[in-house]
Amino acid sequence: MSHNAGMRKPKRQQIFARYQNVGGKSKVERYHLAKDAVTIEFADCSKYIYTNQSATPVNIAKMKELAAAGKGLDAFIDKNVKDKFERKIR
Repeated sequence: MSHNAGMRKPKRQQIFARYQNVGGKSKVERYHLAKDAVTIEFADCSKYIYTNQSATPVNIAKMKELAAAGKGLDAFIDKNVKDKFERKIR
């Protein structure tokens, strides 16, 4: 039996960027952008993954744009994709 038997490969850590929150009222704290998805971490520590499949590519592109700008993401989520997440992480 090799010394690596039974050892699991560690999960790759996602790097989250701090949301700039230019308007000062957002519940969004951090975000992670992937090729076809956006993961959002809110002030209550909940995390949601929104994907092209769950929220449409147009909405994901807009979320990426707003995340980078640091403004409007929370309002966009509330109005357009609130319940269209792929899964809730926590």
